[in-house]
Amino acid sequence: MGSMSIKLEKVVEKFYQGLEEGKFLGRKCPKCGNVEFPPVYACNACGNYETEWYEISGKAKLHSIVLPAALSSKPEYKKLGKYAYGEVELEEGTRLNAVVRGISKKNRAEMSAKLPLNCHASVFEREGGFKTVVFDLDEE
Repeated sequence: MGSMSIKLEKVVEKFYQGLEEGKFLGRKCPKCGNVEFPPVYACNACGNYETEWYEISGKAKLHSIVLPAALSSKPEYKKLGKYAYGEVELEEGTRLNAVVRGISKKNRAEMSAKLPLNCHASVFEREGGFKTVVFDLDEE
């Protein structure tokens, strides 16, 4: 185990501790201002190794919608109800692929016609009390 993997474990641990408190923690690069979310130790934009904890607002825009294939539908996501995957752009500028609730085969075309849609990060508790981040569409 290199020291890098230990650092990464600490980052992951702190991220999940944040979720317990309802905070969405990313890492911000002091050199270029890029925000990494979910947090990684180094900055992917400029390669700087020293990033700092940064609480993101959770505000985001949904740019694309991909419905989960029937086979890839994970059982632990059953509690999510209707959901899709989408490319989400955080207010801070970071783009990530995320689970977005409230999109179904029925409303997908209608939703796609309105993109980009405002959405926000939410904490979702999976089986076994494991928390993860999903996005919910803002109410119109």
